[in-house]
Amino acid sequence: MSARSYEIPPARFEHEPVLLDAVIRELELRHDGSYVDCTVGGAGHAAAIYGQLGKGGRLLGIDRDPTAVAAARARLSALAAAGEKQGEDAAAWTVRQAHFADLDEVMDECWGQGSRASGILADLGVSSPQLECPERGFSYHSDGPLDMRMNPEEGESALDLIRRVDQRELSRILGEYGEERYAGRIARRLQEAAHECELEGRSLTTAAAAAAIAAVMPARSRREAQHPARRSFQALRIAVNDELGELERLLTQALERLEDGGRLLIISFHSLEDRIVKHRLRSWQNPCDCPPSMPCSCGKKSRGRVIAGRGIVADEAETERNPRARSARLRIFERHDE
Repeated sequence: MSARSYEIPPARFEHEPVLLDAVIRELELRHDGSYVDCTVGGAGHAAAIYGQLGKGGRLLGIDRDPTAVAAARARLSALAAAGEKQGEDAAAWTVRQAHFADLDEVMDECWGQGSRASGILADLGVSSPQLECPERGFSYHSDGPLDMRMNPEEGESALDLIRRVDQRELSRILGEYGEERYAGRIARRLQEAAHECELEGRSLTTAAAAAAIAAVMPARSRREAQHPARRSFQALRIAVNDELGELERLLTQALERLEDGGRLLIISFHSLEDRIVKHRLRSWQNPCDCPPSMPCSCGKKSRGRVIAGRGIVADEAETERNPRARSARLRIFERHDE
């Protein structure tokens, strides 16, 4: 599939950021601090962070989606201009199109070799504007190309993936990344549907894929509250964008890019992401791998502490206002060098 860029106007890329109050509170913002939003999107969280920074403060936004980068730049530019008109000392800001798994490289390029941050944030969810743009192919609620790439200018689409892998591998993807119990039958039907469409000179679309999935699900599963294609679409999106691999690479870098006392905040939306984050943060807090019954001899020292051990979830008021927040969980780690 040829690379295409689907433009979402900056005004349409705005959406309500999840757990915003908790993010601002838990970052413990300083007016002269340095902060990284690894998933800047339409600058929902970033704008709130930037609004509390002043002279000496700086904000770095990262996103692989070119339309999100354009939207974030437009919004932060307007905020900076408004502050200058009011005679305020504006903080510095930069938005870079990149994978957040390239955090080391981006921070070195934008802030200098070995630079540190006072706080790093990553919101792992798909943004509402991406879901609501049928051409992006994320949603089973509207018809569009079966794409799902965070950056529509690179990599293979979900349809390319379905065509490329064999049925066994597709079944593994659906079962592992979507925790879909009917992965085998869904994989077979998706590949059959893609082939049938190809013979007819057209491509399998999101609506057709969702219908194909629903057709092979048991009746009781189709009656569940969630859409029968939800888990499969999640799995395809994760595979297309290598989301779990990207998260692992981000976590490998993020701790070393925090200053002493700095905090890492990760918002996840499903158990696979949350499990990776939870285990990594706990290993930083307690890296000792000696048998529990023996005195520690490994010499591994704690790198800091987990804040709010079970994570932070949205309250009832937020979930009523913003249904996307229902599955969000915020986990926090605070680095301490000694």
